[in-house]
Amino acid sequence: MYLAERVREVDASPTLAISSKAKELKRQGIDIIGLGAGEPDFDTPDHIKEVAIKAIEEGFTNYTVSSGILELKEAICEKLEENNNLKYKSEEIIVSSGAKHSLYNTLQSISDEGDEIILPAPYWVSYPQLINLAGGKPVILETMEENDFKLRPEDLSRLITDKTRGLILNTPSNPTGAVYNKEELEKIAEIAVENNIYIIADEIYNQIYYDEKPVSIASLNSKIKDLTILINGVSKAYAMTGWRIGYTAANKEIVDAMSKLQSHSTSNPNSIAQKASVAALIGSQKPVEQMVEAFQERRDYVVSRINQINGLSVEIPKGAFYLFVNATKLIGEEINGIQITDDQKLVKALLTEAEVAVVPGSAFGAPNYLRLSYATSLEELTIALDRISEFLGTKNE
Repeated sequence: MYLAERVREVDASPTLAISSKAKELKRQGIDIIGLGAGEPDFDTPDHIKEVAIKAIEEGFTNYTVSSGILELKEAICEKLEENNNLKYKSEEIIVSSGAKHSLYNTLQSISDEGDEIILPAPYWVSYPQLINLAGGKPVILETMEENDFKLRPEDLSRLITDKTRGLILNTPSNPTGAVYNKEELEKIAEIAVENNIYIIADEIYNQIYYDEKPVSIASLNSKIKDLTILINGVSKAYAMTGWRIGYTAANKEIVDAMSKLQSHSTSNPNSIAQKASVAALIGSQKPVEQMVEAFQERRDYVVSRINQINGLSVEIPKGAFYLFVNATKLIGEEINGIQITDDQKLVKALLTEAEVAVVPGSAFGAPNYLRLSYATSLEELTIALDRISEFLGTKNE
């Protein structure tokens, strides 16, 4: 059967594959604890659900404007001004079916065949695939753990060519939890302005942070704002992953291009979810604060436990709800008769022997690391870490 080359070259999502395998084992009666999915374990707040129910009861079930309803765009503008010190007009906003869809629209709108998009590694697993689908070329910028996996300006400058169209900047980061500070962003912005390249700023985790509040690169000055394509959504901060609402804030010309593309692909995002998202953005933020408090407690606990386990180490992440765990000391070792040749073999061993699902770092462009999500209860995290500790052993100190 014939399939288009662009589809044949796309890999399945490794994170979803791990989650699928874990669910399959659970169906077989095996008590797998999943630390692989990037999804809050909290329920969508009641006040958001109530607005959605009301929208259904009032018959708000028809097509909307393909780029999203004005009420939601205005709520997004209000949120961006209040939280990020950014002023946008409603015509500079497009609402899409999740932040991933926003990224897809962005890359389809700014990339031509052979255009280069600089991508710091470790990176979210879908970035390279989205770039490839747009005909672009991912140019990987390696980062170092000792620099909190954040890019160095000199490395960014070195990779820019006359084919460079933009840089993807994810802060707080999935998978590392790294957060760029204002000074670091200013250096990146200076390079982007000097070379006239886009900053695709994925800020989907910008409300999930534990120390200093993340800075939006677009807020630094008008020049970088004009080059920034800001991506966000309601999935992570409001526990609304299944509602599928993301949005883009950018120069009107870019938003118009994305709107045309969307009008011929998905058309409008879900009407009910749009109403619910208005409630999320302008309603009580107390559930977000409570969720972040719980994540911080879990983060501190899991970091402490991981650093006691043989062969594993991790730094304290500043945002999101992931740990990017260094497992290099285990590569080449034999554990319970299993030869650990790479991070994928380690992940498989943890799944089958310890009955804990995690994601290999190689899926994020950083072999010999593991990504663990702590978006699950402390009780489950305790059991999972007990199992991993029993399988790998504790450090001799």
